Amino acid sequence: MFRAEPLVKIRLLLLASEAPDAALELARFGIYSPAQHAPAALAEKPAEAYREAWLEAESRVAKLAERCGGLPELSIPQGVAAPTLSDLEELNTWLKEVWNACLAAHESEASIQEEVRHLDALQDTLNKLERLDVDLTQLLRPNGLLAVNIGSLPAASVKRMGEALSMTGSLLYMFDTVGDQAYAVIAGPRERHREVVGLLAQAGWRELPVPQELCAHPHAARSCLLEERKRVESRASAECTAMDNLRGTYRSGLEEARLRVALGRPLAEAAIAGVRGHGALASLSGWIPRRCKKELKAALEARFHGQYWLNLEDPQASEARQVPSLVNYPQWLLPFVPLVKSYGIPRYGEFDPSLLFALTYLLLFGAMFGDVGHGGVILFLAVLLYRKLGRAAWVGIAAGVASMGFGLLYGSVFGYEDLITPVWLSPLHEPTRILTVAILFGIGFITFTLLANSYNQFNAGHIGAALFDSTGLAGLLFYLGATASIIGLANLYRLADFSQLAWGMALLGISMVAIFKWVETRASFGERVLVTAIETLETGINLFANTLSFMRVAAFSLNHVALALAVFTIANGLGTTGHWLTIVLGNVIIIVLEGGIVAIQALRLMYFEGFSRFFSGDGTEFVPLKLAGAK
Repeated sequence: MFRAEPLVKIRLLLLASEAPDAALELARFGIYSPAQHAPAALAEKPAEAYREAWLEAESRVAKLAERCGGLPELSIPQGVAAPTLSDLEELNTWLKEVWNACLAAHESEASIQEEVRHLDALQDTLNKLERLDVDLTQLLRPNGLLAVNIGSLPAASVKRMGEALSMTGSLLYMFDTVGDQAYAVIAGPRERHREVVGLLAQAGWRELPVPQELCAHPHAARSCLLEERKRVESRASAECTAMDNLRGTYRSGLEEARLRVALGRPLAEAAIAGVRGHGALASLSGWIPRRCKKELKAALEARFHGQYWLNLEDPQASEARQVPSLVNYPQWLLPFVPLVKSYGIPRYGEFDPSLLFALTYLLLFGAMFGDVGHGGVILFLAVLLYRKLGRAAWVGIAAGVASMGFGLLYGSVFGYEDLITPVWLSPLHEPTRILTVAILFGIGFITFTLLANSYNQFNAGHIGAALFDSTGLAGLLFYLGATASIIGLANLYRLADFSQLAWGMALLGISMVAIFKWVETRASFGERVLVTAIETLETGINLFANTLSFMRVAAFSLNHVALALAVFTIANGLGTTGHWLTIVLGNVIIIVLEGGIVAIQALRLMYFEGFSRFFSGDGTEFVPLKLAGAK
């Protein structure tokens, strides 16, 4: 839970023709992560062509499966072999034929849909023209004496437009109204049509195009449209039957293609990093958990019967950054893991901060937002939105419970400080005490981060940094001595011997840090002096600045009370309705505004005052090969 699981390096050498089955077996094994460990002699990439063929097949199968629809869930039985390169090439040839057949059917479907859209547009236009009840062939003759326009204009402009058109010898006949638009026919002498066009442009006229298919009497045009729609529907029915027959013809072959693609996926994915070779030999390399060495050997022996060479060895200290990190978290901790990984992935061998994050984050949130009522609302909303938020809802549930717990300790319910008796203390009445507790918590938290960093440095083989660096044990010695000395000066401890011991610890710690910085700095004498002085001074400044950051825990707990008091002050100056309306709205604002700020501030304390001190976050996540659908 606190550290990545120990891994071992794997190198599997066998015939290149066996590589697909080897990758398939490793995927069935379930905890093999590909990585490049092959020696320089194995520089070829024997699985590159396999991966390209697989990608082509996978793309076509995905498209065809989407078109066919209704395919059963993929199930991969035990004992089946992975496809070879020639199998994939043969599969691609077949898939191409199927795709061409489906593409032709799809183009026919698209053509039918286009015809339907065209008929719908004609039907819409005919519905507007039908009220004219005239033969449009006669009305719209291109060589007639009259120039005719059919279209629409704002209904409010019809009267004024009719008067203006009469000046040009044209007539306006309105035959329909839809909303604020009036549909009309305008007819007039062709020699004065240019004047009519100018008037129409000023009036917001919209010409209604009349397709050639509608240049007849509306009743005749409607009959033609009905006949055409029947023809299109008959064609669509035939195409639908043909498509169903096509699906039936290729369904079994497509299911087999899906199975082959699934079986070929392990080698195609492993080819990116973990497959190298030379001639007829191929090498699959990567990482597996140390606890699974025997199981892997047994699985390979059962499949290849000794016709392989397997090498397993522990990673070297110099390889720590290349080793992926595999951490097994308990189910209750999983909702908090994404918040940790948003900062970074733990490096192999590092202390994993997920449990520390979960407990400390909830503690900080509850301390800054302690209220039984507000916490209950957060809990209720998290439960209500559980289906939408999924696993993340548990963070809200836990935060709500933490807020309710501290609300009991503070004696606060929806901002009321007198409804229940505080179990511990009231921030409103004991601000100095809550401030002292926040500082002491910060001291304890920073002490833990320094210990965690020393642990990480020891595991990485950096003994000097673990012992003498500003974030190592020497820095911790200085920090504890200096804080104890400051506490002594504040008369919280009046033991002279203790005070002298504390100052001695601080002096010894900062001296070791300074000597370590001097030794580690590779520069001229003057630059060494400057760098050592600056970094030693920075040690003290950073540690105490980070400690003072925890004062915000007390500040936000007091701010919570202050906001509630402000709401009550406003509410008490209003009538009964206004009073309770203000109380409700004020509590909503507190929950949304302050709750969001507190959640961010707790996250900031964890990231910048905690993780930045011991958590590199530049690790690589262990991503195993998986075989979806395997039984």
